[in-house]
Amino acid sequence: MFDRRRFLQALGALGAARAAPLVAQPPFRADPFALGVASGYPHPGGFVLWTRLMGDLDPIAIPVRWEVASDEAMHSVVASGTAEASPEWAHSVHVEARGLEPDRWYWYRFAAGDALSPIGRTRTAPVFKATPSRLRFAFASCQHYEQGFFNAYRHIVADDPDLIAFLGDYIYESSWGREHVRKHNAGEPYSLADYRIRYALYKSDPDLQAAHAACPWIVTWDDHEVDNDYADDRPEDGMPREQFLARRAAAYKAYYEHMPLPERMRPQGPNMRIYTQLGWGTLARFFVLDDRQYRSWQACPRPGRRGGSNTVDVEKCPALLNPRRTMLGHAQERWLESALTASAARWNVIAQQTRLLQFDELPGPGRRVWTDPWDGYPEARKRLLSTLQARRIANPVVIGGDVHAFLVGDLKPDFDHPDSPVVASEFVGTSITSQGWPQEWFEQRLPENRHVKLGDSRYRGYVRVEVTPGSLRADLRAMETVQKRDAACNTLASFVVEDGKPGPQRA
Repeated sequence: MFDRRRFLQALGALGAARAAPLVAQPPFRADPFALGVASGYPHPGGFVLWTRLMGDLDPIAIPVRWEVASDEAMHSVVASGTAEASPEWAHSVHVEARGLEPDRWYWYRFAAGDALSPIGRTRTAPVFKATPSRLRFAFASCQHYEQGFFNAYRHIVADDPDLIAFLGDYIYESSWGREHVRKHNAGEPYSLADYRIRYALYKSDPDLQAAHAACPWIVTWDDHEVDNDYADDRPEDGMPREQFLARRAAAYKAYYEHMPLPERMRPQGPNMRIYTQLGWGTLARFFVLDDRQYRSWQACPRPGRRGGSNTVDVEKCPALLNPRRTMLGHAQERWLESALTASAARWNVIAQQTRLLQFDELPGPGRRVWTDPWDGYPEARKRLLSTLQARRIANPVVIGGDVHAFLVGDLKPDFDHPDSPVVASEFVGTSITSQGWPQEWFEQRLPENRHVKLGDSRYRGYVRVEVTPGSLRADLRAMETVQKRDAACNTLASFVVEDGKPGPQRA
């Protein structure tokens, strides 16, 4: 059970801690592995292993032993070592296990003092030139703790995926919505100690812990890991830049402390590079993007505000069409173009936070857009989609979240031109728990967006994807409710993208 008072006491001490000599830990008074274990970023020779020690810990560095075995009973240990759980990093541990066999499952655990962690399962990726016959993964986003139980994860675990891609809003900094099933029991986080408490609360959820222990994850963030609608160094509420960057540094550090991220992603103050790529033999390649840290500020903010998103008529916001505006930052744009061009994979999956396709929010003549997703950066979107077309990228598929609804559609370099070709497919997953717009809102606007083949905000859930050389199949998995932990999950719809034929089709 989550003991908030104990977490507050421990985390308060951690917030002021500094690095200390590595010493043996006396017997723990409570389970130090209360937040579970996790793994991520598989490659042919290994993966990242994660845990974080909790409880009434002294502000000292604690040795944590780790083991990787080829069997679930942990009898055949094939790799092991000792890592330092430093108070400077909230006693979190990030181990990069290497030298393992490619394309196989492993099991792992940690030990500290007299305590053993739960056993987690993870796997390595196929080698670069391998030709896997199948890859199964799930992607999810937007898990507001108060608005529901994370019960979708038990269905993801039952699907037995090779990996899980989480696409942003792992935590929420604010309290909102209706019919809460549980509470944050704290105000909005601003300090490092605040963010550590919020992550510890979310990671106490048993279904989330089980999903982390079931397979490796790849992750990116969106806005709520820091502050709603922030863009680069500008928040939505007018906080001075220096103060916001201090908040961003605290949020980024807490994010690293609680995710199975490699050492190269360790933050430096308010800066943290998380965009990267991962291969799955010649079958698939993932390009994991960051569309928050480097983006231009949102165009035409609401009256009286310097930052944050808005819903605007396109003709009344000429700044939208400024070609210098960027969603990814120019360095990440160049990296992505180069990485996509060099890819030899059959399927190229662009994993990013939000909706890429154009969505007109104005029924009837004219066009109205929300400025926070790619609709607020149409020239940047056109550059990306034109690159996919000009470089003839094989089977590009974009996955996203953020909008708390299922969306499936065709991606075109010019959505307003009827002859513009379909160059890629997009699947947007609904939220794990976060509440969405009424379905009637979507129904009124879908006729304005003929490239959208499905838009449904009624359900919470996730997307299950199966990739083979000949096709990519996406099942939209809808929870019956998130108000009960044992709720059922059903497939709302299935779509298939065939090799060499961009655009999703109903299965």
